[in-house]
Amino acid sequence: MKLNNLKKILSEKESINKKILKNQEKINKIINKITGTFENNSKVYTCGNGGSAGDAQHVAAEGMVRLRPGVNRKPLPIISLSLDMSTITACANDFGYEHIFSRPLEALAKKNDLLICYSTSGNSKNIIQALKKAKKMKIFSICFLGKNGGLAKKLTNLAFEINSKNVARIQESHIFLSHFIIEEVEKRLIKKNII
Repeated sequence: MKLNNLKKILSEKESINKKILKNQEKINKIINKITGTFENNSKVYTCGNGGSAGDAQHVAAEGMVRLRPGVNRKPLPIISLSLDMSTITACANDFGYEHIFSRPLEALAKKNDLLICYSTSGNSKNIIQALKKAKKMKIFSICFLGKNGGLAKKLTNLAFEINSKNVARIQESHIFLSHFIIEEVEKRLIKKNII
């Protein structure tokens, strides 16, 4: 059986990848900001909902453990706010689901730390609250977004949008970019003997 839709999806991904390639300056800014955060002995916090929560956890795991086989470096302090089910459910129950990321961010993060949010819509209330809390705490934020960036685009310090309405393509691009960015950060930190 021929998979006619496969060619269409691969073509769509190619189109998105060409647009990503045109944003190298912004990607470099993100790499520099994350690298600088670690150089200052600060931490990175990540968050997202659904598949984007998976991306947030994925990036944190590769920072703390390792990204590339054979590259056994010191762990990077990347912490996912999407992990702790007891805290998430307690916060959702006691304060509301919109505070499940802002509450632990307030408890854990400090000035000069960094928040990275993943959101395909850019309008999730808990992402918006996390960005507002970050701004109040003077924590720099980076958002990986989709479509038109939503409200998050206006609240974050640095937004990277995947210009697509297809959630799967947006998330695939987010994790691809995250892998690339973390690998570049890792290379720079190793070169400077920081990790």
